[in-house]
Amino acid sequence: MNNLRGILFITAAMAAFAIEDSFIKYLSGSVPKGQIMLLLGLGGSLVFFLVALGQRVNVFQRRHFSQALFWRTASEALAALFFITSLSLVPITTVAAVFQATPLAITLGAALFLGEQVGWRRWCAILTGFLGVLIIIRPGLAGFEPASLFVVITVFAIAARDLLTRLMPARTSSTVVSFYGFFALVLASPLLMALTGWPEAVSGGEALSLGAAVGFGVIGYYLIVTAMRMGDTAAIMPFRYTRLLFSILLGYAVFSESPDALTYLGAALIIASGLYTFLRERKLAQALRSSAAV
Repeated sequence: MNNLRGILFITAAMAAFAIEDSFIKYLSGSVPKGQIMLLLGLGGSLVFFLVALGQRVNVFQRRHFSQALFWRTASEALAALFFITSLSLVPITTVAAVFQATPLAITLGAALFLGEQVGWRRWCAILTGFLGVLIIIRPGLAGFEPASLFVVITVFAIAARDLLTRLMPARTSSTVVSFYGFFALVLASPLLMALTGWPEAVSGGEALSLGAAVGFGVIGYYLIVTAMRMGDTAAIMPFRYTRLLFSILLGYAVFSESPDALTYLGAALIIASGLYTFLRERKLAQALRSSAAV
């Protein structure tokens, strides 16, 4: 029963993130991208600051600060900068499809920088997944959009963020990490403003859309944390890929996007590789526990 509830929660979280992306893409047509980034960061920071107050946690205490937190925050800022930019320039379906390669980038980074052992099967899965990315963005071919490379940069920045999260001191609470994750957007927004335009007055509809983007982002975060605590990871994790399905539906319904066959092929390779890598890691972890118990 817990697994079913966890699956429902993580699927709802992916829907919330896809809706948040849609609002960001919609707003980028009329609101400067740096302003969107600033307001998203302020909204999310305020929510987690209030959560920290409720937990009687001072997010500004020096004991929370570490090199891992600093570099994680920097990675978050870089990821947000390129993600928001890519959403404004590239079809939301393409962004979502390439974004599914993040787990593969995390495995790659863990092998290269954290010394984790990765066998030839998972190396093949990683290469297959990134082949899927190349099929989607098609560098050097007629359908190539240079802005799609921004999504690739986002993927590696998110992977760096998640790997740095593993290095966070145990004394640093998830609320503090989340607060600085959103605050990173506030710190990086002036750079995006300088490149894309300074803040300007927004209409009532745009203000509501900004509020909705913040709201769905926070809801998605809450749901995914709840899901991961509720059920078995092996049952829940594959449903993270439903974000692509929701993005395809929203892309078609809201932005009149129609992905071509190569995009679907590339997305299928990425998802299949990601699922194989996850299941392989789970099998190896079970084997390790079994050998330790003997």
